[in-house]
Amino acid sequence: MIVALDHVQLAAPPGSEDRLRGYYVGVLGLNEIPKPPVLAARGGCWFASADGVVQLHVGIEDPPPASGRGCPHTPARKAHPALRVRGIHAYAEQLAAKGAQVVWDDNLPGHERFYSFDPVGNRIEFLEPRSLEPNR
Repeated sequence: MIVALDHVQLAAPPGSEDRLRGYYVGVLGLNEIPKPPVLAARGGCWFASADGVVQLHVGIEDPPPASGRGCPHTPARKAHPALRVRGIHAYAEQLAAKGAQVVWDDNLPGHERFYSFDPVGNRIEFLEPRSLEPNR
């Protein structure tokens, strides 16, 4: 039986960790958490919400061995994590003030939501049920 979602993993190209830290820590406000040493050798970085309940892992995608050269990272077009937030309009303003793209989408009844993109193009959804949204 499934009891919880442990984490979501996104992919990124080699050498992008510092840019990802700048976005996930500096813009979104997540905390970087240490990877186990055996996994840290692979690169990438892990992030968590302040309470540690939400974890987002970014793994480094190696180029295919037959290519002989680096392959460009292609972010998924539809797959993405959706993070529930409180005070979505204020949060969107904070992200925009820090240079993050904010794309509003009103196609989910009963919710306010927007998308943003990390430095390697991964789409991140932020949403808040309208019943939880503070008065604006």
